[in-house]
Amino acid sequence: MRARVLLVEDTPTEAEIAKAHLAAFGHECRHAATVAEALRIAAEWPCDAVLIDLQLPDGTGFELMRALRAAGHGAVLIVITVNASLNTAVEAMRGGAFDFIAKPYTRARLQVTLDNALETRRLRAELEEARAQLGRGSFFGFVGASPAMQAVYRTIESVAASKASVFITGESGTGKELAADAIHRASPRARGPFVALNCAAIPKDLLESEIFGHVKGAFTGATENRAGAAKQADGGTLFLDEIGEMPMDMQVKLLRFLQLGTFTPVGGTRAEKVDVRIIAATNRDIRAEVEAGRFREDLFYRLYVVPIEMPPLRERGEDVLLLARHFLELFSREEGKSFRDFDEEAAAAIARDPWPGNVRQLQNVIRNVVVLHDGPLVTRAMLPARLFQPPPREAAPREAPLPAPGPVEPLAVVEKKAILAALEHTGQDVPRAAALLDVNPSTIYRKLAAWKKAG
Repeated sequence: MRARVLLVEDTPTEAEIAKAHLAAFGHECRHAATVAEALRIAAEWPCDAVLIDLQLPDGTGFELMRALRAAGHGAVLIVITVNASLNTAVEAMRGGAFDFIAKPYTRARLQVTLDNALETRRLRAELEEARAQLGRGSFFGFVGASPAMQAVYRTIESVAASKASVFITGESGTGKELAADAIHRASPRARGPFVALNCAAIPKDLLESEIFGHVKGAFTGATENRAGAAKQADGGTLFLDEIGEMPMDMQVKLLRFLQLGTFTPVGGTRAEKVDVRIIAATNRDIRAEVEAGRFREDLFYRLYVVPIEMPPLRERGEDVLLLARHFLELFSREEGKSFRDFDEEAAAAIARDPWPGNVRQLQNVIRNVVVLHDGPLVTRAMLPARLFQPPPREAAPREAPLPAPGPVEPLAVVEKKAILAALEHTGQDVPRAAALLDVNPSTIYRKLAAWKKAG
């Protein structure tokens, strides 16, 4: 992707090296040696990225970053520094930098960082454009206008054109396969095949054959060559549902397939190459599975490029009745029934139920009503009795006994334990840990830097 890159570097040799790299990448580059010159160029030459040296003759890179942000420039900022300390990184990120590169750096390091920054900028621009659109009540087979679903729609639109792997999480029945199909249909691969494979529904000894196929005679019952899901999805999308159920030995083979883009059918000797986009899904806590050693960390990072979390039905507000009426109309048409709507009592019961089985449970209930009854309105008598039962009363909590007196720890020790525990819980994700502790992420960065300095 050709881009405009502003290089801010006052050392001539460093500038010439960077300009040569950028030219080799195919980017258009302009060079500034001072803060003032950089601001002048940025004002007259809209750029996509700015590479900023921190030490400049008339100021610092941090001052330049603040000035660019104040002027409303939307370019991604990448800091280049000889001081790659944690404090520098923290200050750079707080100043709005996408990433920072330590000098001396390799051409490959510069390319990877710049490519990632430009791709992130492109996705953000597409997401903002999608946010400007009016809310939709339906989208590629989805029914729902809630804010939670609008966010899902926007993410699908943003990621569809990319080749990046997508990892969909959510409770059973929330529509993970529907989301995968929507990504495929909204993508340039829409004319190619969409192949869905449920890893939990296939015996472990047959999973490799189901994904990669087999040749005649590979095992008992293999009476002919058979193409697996990877081959069937060539030019399209392969959706691996319930990937958390995949055994470890198969995870290794899938990782190799993702790295090389080739596979060998069971019993075969010749590797085959395919062009497939992978979308994975699970209803498990996949990070917990990684921490427990049941899911390979390297495979997780290969698949977990763009995450999408499907919201449970209980968090979708008025979508419950939208879906119920959609299913009522659909099934009534299929079954030749005359239902038009729900009466007031039935609608209220459907709206307040938590639906632990999510959309799939609601769908089954409405289908049952339509199959067994008929009439213009769905009434209380047609719905399951549990929808009208009052929620169980919770027993009054017993007062917990006061804890036995023990040693009192210094506040600094308590604070450090809380921060480290939050980081461990979130997989060292500082922003998420900060959200759990209700503090600013910069607070955690400062604490980490201080502890590291203290040894």
